[in-house]
Amino acid sequence: MTNAMTNATGDEAVTHDTTIRLLVVDDHAMFREGLARMLEKEPEFVVAGQAGSAAEALAMVKQANPAVVLLDVDLGSERAIDFALGARAAGFDGKILAVTAGMSDPEAIQLVQAGVTGIVHKHHSISLLREAILRVAAGEVSIEKSYLAAVLRSMDRTRKPEHPALTPRDRAVVSCVLQGLINRDIAIKLNISEGAAKASLRLVCAKLGVRTRSQLVKVALEHYKDQL
Repeated sequence: MTNAMTNATGDEAVTHDTTIRLLVVDDHAMFREGLARMLEKEPEFVVAGQAGSAAEALAMVKQANPAVVLLDVDLGSERAIDFALGARAAGFDGKILAVTAGMSDPEAIQLVQAGVTGIVHKHHSISLLREAILRVAAGEVSIEKSYLAAVLRSMDRTRKPEHPALTPRDRAVVSCVLQGLINRDIAIKLNISEGAAKASLRLVCAKLGVRTRSQLVKVALEHYKDQL
């Protein structure tokens, strides 16, 4: 791939032995028709339809049955997100490749969250666009590096956090709780003061986000059983 773009696997662009049906969506007729003509020259593609708005594209997507929708981000009074959300709600399971002259990081994140699997700049060559289409058609992700970092940061923020690691003291305290021991007995078993036992119990509860012994037992059995 060129330096301008990357994908989730880092592999070279894949090739296809079947024709990929495309729907080209852009509100500028000259650009849309010119792009469609160039894509039709590529043996891998057939342009199944053209649309000048999100509403028009949504109305024809079922009939056109595209494998990949080339979606202009700025559709005049509409935005690419209007089509992306509407298409998914209507059951469209093809791929969406956003084509843009430039957009904000939040908009790129919003598009990816709506199911767009590729973002490419309009100023790139037709050969680079071809590679991006092949990638998304194959189920890969092809996002401009200028947006990729923001998308990955967003994924990190929304990813469910891993369960925190338990220290040896945490494991010992949880093990005692699983045995039904009260604080005094925990202190005796671990050879610490009762105050230290209480503090250790509070700390492990806070770490695991629980408030009661019963909640602690539940979390311990679900996620830490092999450590106790």
